Amino acid sequence: MTDKTWAYEDFEVGKVIDLPPRTVDAAEMVEFAAEFDPQPMHLDEEAGKASILGGLAASGLFTAGIFMRMMCDAYLLDSSSQGSPGVDMLNFRKPLLAGDTLTGRTTVLSRRVSSSRPGLGFVSVRHELFNQHGELVCEMTNTGMFLLRNPGAAA
Repeated sequence: MTDKTWAYEDFEVGKVIDLPPRTVDAAEMVEFAAEFDPQPMHLDEEAGKASILGGLAASGLFTAGIFMRMMCDAYLLDSSSQGSPGVDMLNFRKPLLAGDTLTGRTTVLSRRVSSSRPGLGFVSVRHELFNQHGELVCEMTNTGMFLLRNPGAAA
């Protein structure tokens, strides 16, 4: 049993969870890129403008990290999350540029209780991030593992 707000039972199929907005700061993008993805279009505005990305653009892994933070702030930190066995799909549809403001949503696709661990459930979701123009920037599908609030009453 969990006292967190979000447990397996709360992730009904079709449920949509809005992710809080976040404006992307150029300095944090460059700091991440310098350490983990030092390609010119992630480090320098002019190099970004000269690329097909059109400006100082975030590394895809930075975008995924921002995405993760938005999910944490929306529900994961107040959930019974036990992590994830992995990501099924991650696509970057538009570049994330310095100064962009992202919003997003998580949609529950399916769920099931574990057959080997009855207190644990698997929740498959689709996540989408949009920029301030309503353009899809990134999409991801994955499965999360959550404790059941009431393991004996599994749905």
